[in-house]
Amino acid sequence: MIAKRKTALLLAVSALGMSGTAAFAQDAQTQAELDALRARVEALEAGKPGAGTGDLRIGNTALDVYGYVKADFFFDTDFELGDLADATRIGEPANATSGSFGATVRQSRIGLRTNTPSAIGDISGQLEVDLFASGGNAEFRLRHANIRIGDNWLIGQYWTNFQPLDTYPTTVEFNGPVGIPFARVPQVRYTNTLGSNTTFAFSIEENVGGSNSDDPVLTGSIEYNNGTYIGRASALYGKAQSGAVEVDQTGFTLSAGIRPWEGGLFQVNYVDGEALGPYLIAAGDAIVNGQANDVDGFTVEFRQDLGAKWNVGIAYGQENYDLPTSTGTLSFTEIETIHVNAFYKATDNLTFSAEYFYGERNDAPTGRTFDSDRIQLAAQLNF
Repeated sequence: MIAKRKTALLLAVSALGMSGTAAFAQDAQTQAELDALRARVEALEAGKPGAGTGDLRIGNTALDVYGYVKADFFFDTDFELGDLADATRIGEPANATSGSFGATVRQSRIGLRTNTPSAIGDISGQLEVDLFASGGNAEFRLRHANIRIGDNWLIGQYWTNFQPLDTYPTTVEFNGPVGIPFARVPQVRYTNTLGSNTTFAFSIEENVGGSNSDDPVLTGSIEYNNGTYIGRASALYGKAQSGAVEVDQTGFTLSAGIRPWEGGLFQVNYVDGEALGPYLIAAGDAIVNGQANDVDGFTVEFRQDLGAKWNVGIAYGQENYDLPTSTGTLSFTEIETIHVNAFYKATDNLTFSAEYFYGERNDAPTGRTFDSDRIQLAAQLNF
């Protein structure tokens, strides 16, 4: 990308020089073309990939390239948890280990944002991919692909409106704690404001994988956020299907956050519903033995800045299901995680981080519990 931009800059500068030599013999129209070319050169010089300035332009469309490169290194103590620190792998004999080291760069991602003024308001686009393909392969996977019209409409794939983004806990590992919705789905969403600090949104969405339904999902949310206090509620209605059995899929989330002092953050999320497992981190079964599987979960997080460069935090999450979900030889109804982490901002773009992870899950038929630990280190370069 940088090499191509430099080549384009050199070509434009050369063209500017040649045009300048002939400009003395040209009329006002040619001079205007020369001024336009000079403006394009200045735009190329000002463009800073990844700076988020929108200085790179094609016609009247502004473009931003963004993303990061992230390298993760981890050590699992009792059970191999994979690149995602998957707590549902705990207890399975096939994952047992006396100590296992792993590394991945699959969380790295790249995205493109566009913005074009129009008669109906600014039209924006987003296309984002990462390397988390299925089967542990480092191949491109679509994360977001959407169109935004003005401040109100979103069309395409984005986080589900049911998910509380502003109070989502911060972790080094990819998923975050159990006990919270996490899904990206194609949708049509309408958003508007009530006053200066309150927004509400409604969406029609595709159902997530694991729900196995062709029916659309309806969601609604309302959020108050003044920078110090956050309060949010959302609701969801859809269908889940297993074979010939179809059940209602319903749920709600309640979220709150507060910054009680400088650099401090405390936030909680609660979720409850029926057949809602596919939306949650542990992805429990929506239907078991022909019955809707009720679930509730919650997360709690506390974070604190330590000066300008350090940030530390702890997050706890838990999910509880009425009916067991099979993970192979075992099945679970209860699962919990703890994340304790620290982030060091070496430069504006480069961050180093470390995390201790603890996970525990039960085996529903026997009542036994299993646990495992992970130590994870990471380096992330934003652009």
